[in-house]
Amino acid sequence: QVQLAESGGGLVQAGGSLRLSCAASGLTTSAYAMGWFRQAPGKEREFVAAISPSGASTYYANSVKGRFTISRDNAKNTVYLQMNILKPEDTAVYYCAARVPDYRGTYYYREPEYNYWGQGTQITVSS
Repeated sequence: QVQLAESGGGLVQAGGSLRLSCAASGLTTSAYAMGWFRQAPGKEREFVAAISPSGASTYYANSVKGRFTISRDNAKNTVYLQMNILKPEDTAVYYCAARVPDYRGTYYYREPEYNYWGQGTQITVSS
């Protein structure tokens, strides 16, 4: 059974940093493209960042580019999201997602392209 467990959320002041972790079980992450999405109150879930199975390729939403970094440690079956220079508009529940292997070796940024989702972790950025 595939499970994704996010951790590292919390309350931080604007300008601060947080690192989210997504620990995967029931799968070998080195074969899965992974992504982070977020959902703010009253808004639809949106793409944040994605990484290819090998980690060689990454892709970011314009709103976080230059501030957030996605990375992975396949030996630990874990994906990370380093978030710097946080802004109040980054406040949301952050979700980790995994896509079943298709051997294309690329990243994905659309929700329907992902098969597994974590329960989410809350990030609140105060001004």
